[in-house]
Amino acid sequence: MENHMTDNTAWEELQISNDFIFGKIMQDPKLCKGLLQRILPDLKIDRIEYPETQKAIRPDIDAKSVRLDVYVEDDKNTVYDIEMQVGTSKELPKRTRYYQSLLDMQMIDKGEPYKRLKPSYIIFICPFDQFGMGRHIYTFENTCKEDNSIFLKDGTTKIFLNAKGTMDDVSPELKAFLDYVSGKKPADPFVDELEEAVKNARKNREWRHEYMTLLMRDQENKEIGREEGMAIGISGMVSSLRDFNIPDIDILQKIQEKYNLSLEDAERYMKMNA
Repeated sequence: MENHMTDNTAWEELQISNDFIFGKIMQDPKLCKGLLQRILPDLKIDRIEYPETQKAIRPDIDAKSVRLDVYVEDDKNTVYDIEMQVGTSKELPKRTRYYQSLLDMQMIDKGEPYKRLKPSYIIFICPFDQFGMGRHIYTFENTCKEDNSIFLKDGTTKIFLNAKGTMDDVSPELKAFLDYVSGKKPADPFVDELEEAVKNARKNREWRHEYMTLLMRDQENKEIGREEGMAIGISGMVSSLRDFNIPDIDILQKIQEKYNLSLEDAERYMKMNA
């Protein structure tokens, strides 16, 4: 859930395309299993389990941590990570690579054989076309460049779903789900179940409080980022102007004008670069 809380949509207006709501309603095994079967109709999934709800993976103190929207296993020990992607990002392919590496690290400990790595699917549900080809689904497996009939068979699959697809390339059931993600209300029993689950989720006061807390935290982090960026910019500006022997009183004025700061805030930044 790395892109969590990217908009200020009111709680009462949130839809399934919001990653927070999606993660909550997918805690229902029946709904999660139904979605997976629509995405992967060739797999027979009898049962799914939740090793952890919204699994957090923190490899070590210096590495980037992630929180997965939906992390489940089926009765055949296949692992699924399903992510509702809120905004467009050119980094999505690299994110799937990183997520895959983190999932693998969770599966085996030092000294254990690689054969204990479980088959895994990383699935991104997007309200946009990541690859611009009009497909509803893009499935990636490792194949031989010289002969694409040869598969590496490392047990990993990455899938990007596109709610804005135009091709006739998926089942009516999966298309109905993707249409629902894009804001439509197709006549479909599973979509009806999802819609009811979304309505019930919005009635959950505990989830509402959690959402608002995360939203405020996200806004605070953005503010911290802006503050740090401004501090870096001012530091460079002060250093450059001092190299030209510009008096501090003039530098102070230039800081105020460029960054629209009060005299007190400008003086605070100047002290940081004393």
